[in-house]
Amino acid sequence: MKIHTLSTGDEVHRYQKSIIIPFQEDRKVLSTSVLNGGYSEKLKAAFNHDSNPGEGMTCSLRTDSYLNDLKLLAAEIGLDPETVTGISTAASMDNVSIKTVSYDNLTVTAIVTGGVEVNGGRVGDPASYHEAQGKTVMTKEGTINIILNIDADLLPGTLTRALVTCTEAKTAALQELMAGSNYSRGLATGSGTDGTIIIANSQSDLKLTYAGKHSKLGELIGLAVKPAVKEALFLQTGLCPKSQHSMLRRLKRFGITEDSIWNKHCDLGEKALVKPLFIQQLEILDREEELVALTSLYVHLMDQADWELISPGRAAQEGKAIADRIRQKYGLDVEYTYCWQSAEETITGMLENFADLTARITTVCSD
Repeated sequence: MKIHTLSTGDEVHRYQKSIIIPFQEDRKVLSTSVLNGGYSEKLKAAFNHDSNPGEGMTCSLRTDSYLNDLKLLAAEIGLDPETVTGISTAASMDNVSIKTVSYDNLTVTAIVTGGVEVNGGRVGDPASYHEAQGKTVMTKEGTINIILNIDADLLPGTLTRALVTCTEAKTAALQELMAGSNYSRGLATGSGTDGTIIIANSQSDLKLTYAGKHSKLGELIGLAVKPAVKEALFLQTGLCPKSQHSMLRRLKRFGITEDSIWNKHCDLGEKALVKPLFIQQLEILDREEELVALTSLYVHLMDQADWELISPGRAAQEGKAIADRIRQKYGLDVEYTYCWQSAEETITGMLENFADLTARITTVCSD
């Protein structure tokens, strides 16, 4: 099924859980794939494949390696494994986002699928495996895959710079959504398995030598990739500004969840509420605009202390002011200590206090 026609004339097809782009003419391709990855001028097609076997089932290799899996897949969808490059994901190809932007005679199209709810991470997070120890299988699924088509002729180095700009655009989209890492308390910069394929039109009369942010090409890459990543994430998992307007989602990367707040409630020494009623009230508070705003400020204080942009003492002082404002709003007479030395102690203490405060205001509102 044809779902789009690129400005180059190449058609984008969805077939057997794959998105396939056969090239009508010679193209320059830069791919992160293990299948004919790197730079090439000899490829005939590119594809993105949904390898998810079904809801609740884990993606697994069908051969002895990921490379051979991609070769097998290419053959199954009617492509020559020797002349194609491809990437795979657990995201559905039905949830693809295609965004095209143009300026003068330059056109850029981003074709994106993605999900970060399970495998979103921040660069530098603890790794899942080390190939030198014979392990090559990721422990979690979730991938942002981008196929970027540029209707201009680029030098190999320019294609490589376009990959950098494309990656920056992806990370900017995640930053604007405040998507958290699943492996640390940081904000996500991507997933652990992201793949990118960049295709340039070597038949074009338009010759470009730079793809950085100062160039019009760099601007168009950002304008295509950023909204495409956001839309793909929304289509796949519902991630969007509305879903992120949540106290709990801002706290998730710090380990504060419905269950941890419930446990705090049980530890208060008071008569425990019925858990479903407690959670129901917590869900109401979770979307309360003032609480979401104050939680966001509180979280950012911890981030800034973590990044050494403000001192732990200042983070604690301003955090106490936010906690006091919430405490007074709900008529709580409990007092919290905000006096620690290191950034790590400050963040741990601020989280402990905020979890306790959230449990208390939920209890008060449940009465």
